[in-house]
Amino acid sequence: MAQATAFYRTGLIMNASRFSGLLLVAPAVLFIAGLFVYPLSYSFIDAFTVAGDAGTRFSLANFVLAFELYGDDIVFTVLIVGLSAVLIASGAILIGGYITLGTNRFLVNAVRILYRWPLFIPFIVAAQCMRTFLAKNGLMNGVLIEMGMLTPLETTGFLDWRGIVITFVWKQLPFVALLVTGAMASLDRAGIEAARDLGAGRLRILWQIVVPQVMPTLIVALVLSIVTMMSVLSVPVMISGHSPTMMTVQMAFRVNAYHDYGTANALGVISYLITGLVAWIYLRRGVAGKGGEK
Repeated sequence: MAQATAFYRTGLIMNASRFSGLLLVAPAVLFIAGLFVYPLSYSFIDAFTVAGDAGTRFSLANFVLAFELYGDDIVFTVLIVGLSAVLIASGAILIGGYITLGTNRFLVNAVRILYRWPLFIPFIVAAQCMRTFLAKNGLMNGVLIEMGMLTPLETTGFLDWRGIVITFVWKQLPFVALLVTGAMASLDRAGIEAARDLGAGRLRILWQIVVPQVMPTLIVALVLSIVTMMSVLSVPVMISGHSPTMMTVQMAFRVNAYHDYGTANALGVISYLITGLVAWIYLRRGVAGKGGEK
């Protein structure tokens, strides 16, 4: 009897503990479901359906229209984000490598402080800063004219695809560099010192010893940056008024000008598939790397 009572009490305690755990995670689950899962599901359904006389039916018409009207914008987005990612990765490696392998402590500390400044600046503020900096009569050309490197007639603005790339790199480089620098700082310096003793230069140490060890961290940071750049609206709207432009601009245009949520959602699905492909490549590489270690 006593043993049965003990089992009963143990079961009650376990059920109460399980219920308490569900209550703890319920707010987070509801938050994700309401603000992410539901809008994403609705967008997917709306992208693959069209309204007709017989009601709503499955159709690929929204995707056909999206590729017909905005095929150049899709390619433009992929090229801009890809170029920005390459420049961000290169800059992050150079910044992290100098902080890790640099010998001048004053310059190392200066770089460590300066590269973080744009980290907490919103994209809309960064875009406005670049509008005044990269314009034909902006700060950059004004400084070059004062230095005698250009005349007023030789100046040119960068408020086009170049301005978008510059803004993306300036804004996302600190985030990627912060993660890469932290990963480099955690490396065992025995291998680095051994390479120095054998006469290897800093660039060779960086590319052949340091970079391969921090590559997983670099890829994670780049995936997050690519997702962020794919979702930004303010930068292409404020920096470049040319066509083609980023997909986010065309999504907003379809909704605001035509109330065409179907085509806008189709563009969103295409954007999601592009970022999903990048994430899949990263996951595939990570699984392959773990398989190789075994």
